[in-house]
Amino acid sequence: MLKATPAVIRRAVFDRSMSTVDLFQNLLCRRNFVTSGRRLFLCEAAKHSTKRIEKLSIDNRMASQKHVMAKRVEGHVESVWVEFGRMAAENQAVNLGQGFPDFFPPSFVTESIKDVANSSNPFSYQYTRGYGNPRLVKAVAELYTKLMGRPVDLYKEILITCGAYESLFCAHQGLVNPGDEVIIIEPFFDCYEPMIKVCGGVPVAVPLRPTKNGKNGSVLTSEDWKLDVDELSSKFNKKTKAIIVNNPNNPLGKVFSLEELQMISELCIKHNVICISDEVYEWLVYKPKQHIRIATLPGMWDRTVTIGSAGKTFSVTGWKTGWSIGPQHLINAMCMIHQNSVYTCITPIQEAVANCFEHELKRMDTPQGYWNELPAELLPKRDMMAAFLAEVGMVPTIPEGGYFMLADISNIDFKEDPTSSEMRDSQFVKWLTKNKKLATIPTSVFYMDEHKHLAKNLVRFCFIKEDSTLEKAAGILREWKKSSSS
Repeated sequence: MLKATPAVIRRAVFDRSMSTVDLFQNLLCRRNFVTSGRRLFLCEAAKHSTKRIEKLSIDNRMASQKHVMAKRVEGHVESVWVEFGRMAAENQAVNLGQGFPDFFPPSFVTESIKDVANSSNPFSYQYTRGYGNPRLVKAVAELYTKLMGRPVDLYKEILITCGAYESLFCAHQGLVNPGDEVIIIEPFFDCYEPMIKVCGGVPVAVPLRPTKNGKNGSVLTSEDWKLDVDELSSKFNKKTKAIIVNNPNNPLGKVFSLEELQMISELCIKHNVICISDEVYEWLVYKPKQHIRIATLPGMWDRTVTIGSAGKTFSVTGWKTGWSIGPQHLINAMCMIHQNSVYTCITPIQEAVANCFEHELKRMDTPQGYWNELPAELLPKRDMMAAFLAEVGMVPTIPEGGYFMLADISNIDFKEDPTSSEMRDSQFVKWLTKNKKLATIPTSVFYMDEHKHLAKNLVRFCFIKEDSTLEKAAGILREWKKSSSS
């Protein structure tokens, strides 16, 4: 007969090979289990369960302190593209918010990826060179040797990345130390600020400001938005590691003039500062403006990383292929980040982009070249949008480059919540999306907190869309104006 003595029960209860419940059931099944032993067992089991629960509670508290977001990303929230993209989809809105075409790229682009898919080369489906597919870097080197007016080493001065986004990430992670200051020109693409912060850098904002209001019949263009030279100069100091120049600028569409770029380059040289030049819209410049690459200015090649994008160059944002070009000492730092995160980009997509470059290199100086055709195709879309925005009382800023347009909504009435802490532009975009089924993007998201008020009445529209899409948007706005005035 098993005697349920205190010693026996203690040994069994604390035997890790048997759970408390299993032990209880095992002992109860024994015919000769004595009543006194049962009481003692229940008492011991209860004590043990309490200890287990207390320990579990402590473990959970410790886990909750460990299972949290890393401090370097604390305070980061989901991006504007997640929030407003979801809202546009949920409301089945005409989407003039996100920057991608709603039409097919040119036939030579679609054929290029078909050619790769039908290739007899089995290595098109395998890993390629980590810093860039050899065929693609050769094409990029050939193009930018011509554009930069100097030889570009295809193996030492080019890094192929998973979109310009990754180029920006590698530039910050590879070059910016904790405590370094990085100057951003506002309005800026929204990822700049968090990318600086996540590597321990300190973002320092300098806003472009309009020099006229575009009212009383005057036309406001992105050229009218200027940097204050003294304000910009005051931001450079011994802690300044880099400045980000987005040219042409998203969301404004400003194409920086030679004089403006010379002013920036002189400050970079004076303070020994790196220039991260985001030039993804380099081919989307409207005549008579011309795109000038800051790396071509005297003294700037050795301190500049120039970033480009296949998504913008060939109208294939889903291909997520970008590149960085610059001196070996800067590109090498970025390669160290790339090789230990992404390692290598998608081989067939790189092959397809190489196809596209090889196709366009032959005709880039002809009117039929895609980089000449695309801005010519977008120009009437830009002017069409400017007209219908002005028609309903908004004041558009006519962009010199890119495919976005800012519009001032100061004169627009809508159901605004005066008690809300949310910026007026954000309230308007949400109201327009939900109530009128037209999606745009609030411009305040492209400013740091101290300057968001500068954009409280600005919203961003995208015009790289089918004419039918733009006509739907115009119809929505016209109907709204008609109903609100009746």
